[in-house]
Order: sequence, then C-alpha cells, then structure tokens
Amino acid sequence: MTHGSRHSVVVHGGELSLSVAAISDRGRIRRINEDSYLAHPPVFVVADGMGGHRYGDRASSATAQTFASTIPIDQPTTVAAIVAAVGEAHRRVVELAEGEQAGTTLSGLALVQEPGDERTRWMAFNIGDSRVYSWSRGQGLEQISVDHSAVQELIDEGEITRAQAEAHPERNVITRAVGSGDLPDADVWLFPASGDQHFIICSDGLTKELSDDVIARVCADADGEPEVVALNLVGAALEAGAADNVTVVIVASSMLIATESRPGDLPLDSHLETTLPREDKR
Repeated sequence: MTHGSRHSVVVHGGELSLSVAAISDRGRIRRINEDSYLAHPPVFVVADGMGGHRYGDRASSATAQTFASTIPIDQPTTVAAIVAAVGEAHRRVVELAEGEQAGTTLSGLALVQEPGDERTRWMAFNIGDSRVYSWSRGQGLEQISVDHSAVQELIDEGEITRAQAEAHPERNVITRAVGSGDLPDADVWLFPASGDQHFIICSDGLTKELSDDVIARVCADADGEPEVVALNLVGAALEAGAADNVTVVIVASSMLIATESRPGDLPLDSHLETTLPREDKR
C-alpha cells in the first residue's frame, strides 16, 4: 500500500511545497520485512535492518523511530540535529541487540537551516548501501549517496566494474552500519532547496533488482509524480523477482514563493554545493 501526503514548510523568503510517497514490500522471498521508513518533513529516511528475524526489523524500526521522536516536524532542522539522531539511533540499536549481531543501513534526506544562516538546504546522508538519488527530466537520474560496501571499495580501486559488482560474491557485504561496531560516520551532502526537485530514497532491495536506467525510465514515464513513481518502482522490483525487501520514499519539492538567489547558491546539477564525506576510521 502506497502512503502519499502533501506538506508545506515555511522557509526563509518562501514556502516549500512537498509531495511525498512511500511504500515498503517484503518482496517475493523474505518471510518478514526488515525495512523501515519515515516520510514526514523535515526528514525522510529508509533503514534496511540486518540480523534476521530477532533483530533486523527491530533495528530498522528503532532507527526510524529515533528520527521521528527527536526531530521536530514541519520545520527545517539542523545538520547537528541529524548527526545527533544518527548517534542516538546507533545507541538504541546496540542496546536492543544485547550483544548479538544486529544493525541497519540508513539513507536519508532532511531540510536543514543553520542558526544565523537564512538559506534552507537539503541534506542527504547515508550509512551502508541504501541510497539517495535525485531525478529531473532535464538531468535524469543521479546517485547522490555513495555505498559503504565491499564492492564499492573494489570499484573505487579500479579492481572491478559496476557490472562485475552485480555478481560479485561480496556484493552483500557492507562496511558501515548503524548499531554494528563503533559509532559509524555518516557521509553528508548539502545543496540548496530551490526550484523543482525530486528525490528517491531506497533500500538495496530496489537497486539489486533494477538498474539506474530502469529507475530513470520509471521516473520519466510518471513525470516524477511521487505516488506513481513509488508504486511503479516497487512493482517493477517485484516483477524482477524481489529477492529482498523493497522500500522507496519519493520526495518532490517546489518553491511556492521564489526566494531571491544569493551568490554561492548552486543548482543540484552544478554538483552538490557542499560535500562532507566524514573520515572513515576503520
């Protein structure tokens, strides 16, 4: 069942209109759904739990609930608040696992405005291999987040191609997770909230079944309409076999009252105004 909603968020110099859709399916093979999501401004997250029946679904649920309980709704938040929520989610997952192996990926998008700064920005963040994409009819699909996975490291080192990664024996191994090991660093990207923008936040149950080209085509065929995109993406993943749980959150935003552009403001395709990959301490 697709959950759709519309929201208006007051930002400096204007009002941001948001159309949101979210859907999660356990897929064709898994007995339970270990994915969880939150889809209410100012923060949108997808968490893909690990640890089997006892802990995977609880880990992802605890993570989504942490953001719901710690971030005030319907107004921009701050980078610090998002980072603090990541830390609190990690603590809660570690606590509920009671020493057993458990964890969850985390990908998200948040509206942020820093104290003393009039500009409102989007903040994308991730831990693990759940993803954040942007889409527009002019620019197509762009993956914002970077997977924290064994195969991504091999791709970055030039040892394998993306095509080879799809069948690699370590394709399911991630290198960072909420609740696993020490507090993981989230990678963070900041860019202006301006104009018409579309985002996809998803678990790897989607991207293991559908290529970026297929995801882009589904978005284009639906002209970015969130509920149609969400339903068609999950439907396509199910048709492809859906060996894992599949979760997508679609966010479409537009500025109802245009804010005056400022020096240094960049469109998303310029590329990402500020990129803050945190140092990997492994």
